[in-house]
Amino acid sequence: MVVAASVVVAVGTVTGMMSALDDRGRSDQARTPEVTRSPSLEPLPLVPSPSPSLTKSPSPTSASPTPKKKPAPKSPTPWPTRTERKQQPAVVSARLYRHPDSQVLDWVRDNAGDPRHAVIASRIAAQPAAVWFADFTPDTIAARVRAVTSGGSALGRVPVVVPYAIPGRDCGGYSEGGAPDLDAYDAWIDRFAAGLGSGDVIVILEPDSVAQSECLSAGERADRFASLARAGRAFKAANPRARVYYDAGHSGWNAPGKQAGWLKQAGAASAASSDGIFSNVSNFHATTDELVYDRQVLDALDGPASLGAVIDTSRNGAGAPADGEWCDPAGRRLGRAPTLSTGEARIDAYLWVKLPGESDGCKGRPGTFTASYAYDLAR
Repeated sequence: MVVAASVVVAVGTVTGMMSALDDRGRSDQARTPEVTRSPSLEPLPLVPSPSPSLTKSPSPTSASPTPKKKPAPKSPTPWPTRTERKQQPAVVSARLYRHPDSQVLDWVRDNAGDPRHAVIASRIAAQPAAVWFADFTPDTIAARVRAVTSGGSALGRVPVVVPYAIPGRDCGGYSEGGAPDLDAYDAWIDRFAAGLGSGDVIVILEPDSVAQSECLSAGERADRFASLARAGRAFKAANPRARVYYDAGHSGWNAPGKQAGWLKQAGAASAASSDGIFSNVSNFHATTDELVYDRQVLDALDGPASLGAVIDTSRNGAGAPADGEWCDPAGRRLGRAPTLSTGEARIDAYLWVKLPGESDGCKGRPGTFTASYAYDLAR
């Protein structure tokens, strides 16, 4: 069997996201028992301050959904170090954009008297997170993307957007869907690109589209990779300040060399289409493991020195469950706060791509915000 990076179920347009998404990693094994919780966090300010535009530095800098099944790790994921467990959200990034419409913000506005309100508001709702576009709606996609990117530009902040409509998405698993074929997808991408505007924006291009591609035939995989390369070029042509990152799976999935080989075919090694790779989207692997893995993939990719990586740290504060459980596993914690200043060479950003509290389907309906789950992650 295999371990998925994430699973997304588009349940239609909802306030707070362009689509509600259910992102998971998966395994055949039983859920892990709950682990000791992380130290409590200091309260976070609710409103970040304005910031300068995004620039990429060649030196160390700081920045839902996916397939049904993926190759299981050969050995259990190591537990995070004491230092890793302590590095929970402490500040709100002043440079990343927090979109004002999200399920968690709706819950915060509607539940001021709930005893969990302060924790969820300060530690999750205050943080900037990605906005997913998981439904195939060609007529409205440009306007919807523009609403997010223009909102970020107006505040001088950097939005993170996730196009998630590749045909054959999730290999027919829980997040199946997307465009009917690659021609339709290419046209959808062009309209998506038209909404990127002219300001700084980060694009997380199609989670699991590369790492999960083994379910496709060689010909289908080549066609998909050609469309992904085209998508990156379209985004960069439409907005030269767009930063485009390609799917590297995560440290418990494909070997770095294998993943890099596919990424090259998908355009990730070309500056004309790519700024690097992303990993751990909707998964739980410790940041320390992802740092090592991402650098190995970048080395094997052998692209321009400017290429970097971003890591989804939204739910990885306690590392991945030892048994590989993917569905709202017990004992998980918020990871490092989203930031464009990681202090790590070749790691451009830590991002919250998967919004904490949106259930994988076990602690709530797939893709919907579940307060009890959010509180468990945050407290």
